[in-house]
Amino acid sequence: MTIPFYKYQGTGNDFVIIDNRNGNFTQLSTVEIAFLCDRRFGIGADGLMLLQLKDGYDFEMVYYNADGNEGSMCGNGGRCLVAFAKHLGVIDKNAEFLATDGFHEAKVLDNGWIELKMKDVNNIEKSPEYSILNTGSPHYIKWENDIAKTAVFDEGKRIRYSPPFFQEGINVNFVQLLNDTLNVRTYERGVENETLSCGTGVTAAAIAASNDSIGFQERKILTPGGELKVKFEKKSESSFENIWLCGPAKLVFAGTITL
Repeated sequence: MTIPFYKYQGTGNDFVIIDNRNGNFTQLSTVEIAFLCDRRFGIGADGLMLLQLKDGYDFEMVYYNADGNEGSMCGNGGRCLVAFAKHLGVIDKNAEFLATDGFHEAKVLDNGWIELKMKDVNNIEKSPEYSILNTGSPHYIKWENDIAKTAVFDEGKRIRYSPPFFQEGINVNFVQLLNDTLNVRTYERGVENETLSCGTGVTAAAIAASNDSIGFQERKILTPGGELKVKFEKKSESSFENIWLCGPAKLVFAGTITL
């Protein structure tokens, strides 16, 4: 089977994207998806997405982690899929699509940035050292004094596989406020490693920071892969609405691969 594919990245979070509007690639196996995402033997990516037709929507987003298993919502992936939909002519400036966590809206800006509306957040678990919340995917936010020295892989893996998270997994974000900017590094479940950026993770970090004594207001966020912004309306200490993840989404290359 020969598969036409596109490779996109959003602040270094990279994805294999397949146009599945004809339904030809619905039956890709876990092993095949993991192979396509493999950086040595396949194309190489943090995840794989299918763009599919869905009644009542511009398209449907189906997302798989790099390990080949179907994943929860991916913010950077969603923005990349919107850019891909525009590339195909499926949308123009605005999109309405369905993902695993429900309905999403998106806007394509003239500067190439994509603004993606995320799900509302209605619960935050807090302690002095960390916060836990779900922004379409579950996130553990850990505050750091020197993020450059943080052992993201070792500490992230330890938390991700610790009780009560080891069964379902959780994404672990290490966050430092520095010069009015949130700096975020993330260990992602499903990739089981540090990624250059995590969209649902930076969204969770911005919300957690605004709900903490850290007092972050600007919503500008730096990841190892680049800059993102998050904007939202805070309704209460545990309720956040109209949440938008904003940043670039770029085509890297296109090609075909034979399985």
